[in-house]
Amino acid sequence: MGIRIHDLRPAPGAKTTKPRVGRGEASKGKTAGRGTKGTRARKTVPAGFEGGQMPLQMRLPKLKGFKPHNKVVFQVVNLDRLVELFPEGGQVGPEELIEKGVLNRKERIKVLGQGDLEGVKFDLKAHAFSGSANDKITAAGGTCEVVAR
Repeated sequence: MGIRIHDLRPAPGAKTTKPRVGRGEASKGKTAGRGTKGTRARKTVPAGFEGGQMPLQMRLPKLKGFKPHNKVVFQVVNLDRLVELFPEGGQVGPEELIEKGVLNRKERIKVLGQGDLEGVKFDLKAHAFSGSANDKITAAGGTCEVVAR
């Protein structure tokens, strides 16, 4: 069959309607969707502008302080937890704690002094020790060795 003469149309946008002259303001559009009068009808206003009132971003306080990007974060283990995990005592280091699932391979460990050793002797290796933990371990006859990262 193909195309027929009544199927032909001009290209989109080629033909526009003729303005109706002498029919008042409404027939031509006038305000272009901006309403009537006022600042926004006459020019664009920034999105955050509040009509001269102090803007929100200036009313809110600025962030205080500072966060060091190279801060060392320790995974802490208390003495009572060590006694619970290793009741016989002995050599305990980061590798033994990783095997027990206490800490992640990437984390540094710090031993804190909460709890009593109850006569259990530990030879501990960790990245850091608190003062009280160090005192309790040496008093029980054990040793504290700081390992480098």
